[in-house]
Amino acid sequence: MMPASRAGPPSEFRARPSAAIVSNRDESKEGEMREMTGGCLCGQVRYSANADPAFIGVCHCTQCQKQTGTAFSVLVGVPKSAMSIQGRLKTFHGAGDSGQPVENSFCPECGSPIVSDVAVRPGITFIRAGTLDDTSWLDPKMHVYCDSKQRWTAIPEGSQAFGKMPA
Repeated sequence: MMPASRAGPPSEFRARPSAAIVSNRDESKEGEMREMTGGCLCGQVRYSANADPAFIGVCHCTQCQKQTGTAFSVLVGVPKSAMSIQGRLKTFHGAGDSGQPVENSFCPECGSPIVSDVAVRPGITFIRAGTLDDTSWLDPKMHVYCDSKQRWTAIPEGSQAFGKMPA
């Protein structure tokens, strides 16, 4: 049996033109930011973020494949200053293809990956979208690190696809 959701419905979010890495914005509610809540499988880690996403996309890098145990990870990038995390996280410290640090943080009890921080995108925290309480608004149109995607994984028509992370 699945546990009941702890969060109410999120507000609509507004988009404002910004960095080229932003994709699929809903401009229907000008002036409001998306409120996001989520947490791990066991409930010991909870988070909230109140911000317009700076990035919504699918990462096919080999690190995401290994961390998720599947072909890719859906990510929502938000300003670090907009994130509030309750509970203890454990962090795996690695390096990206740039050689710069990558920190993948997860629940030490159930192992759910929660967020990633990458040195090449300072000020942005990447939420693992599967941990969001409400994913109904997600419709990622950007795929990154497609050079390492699994051959049996299709990129939907109309999506942007990049061999690596665009600059």
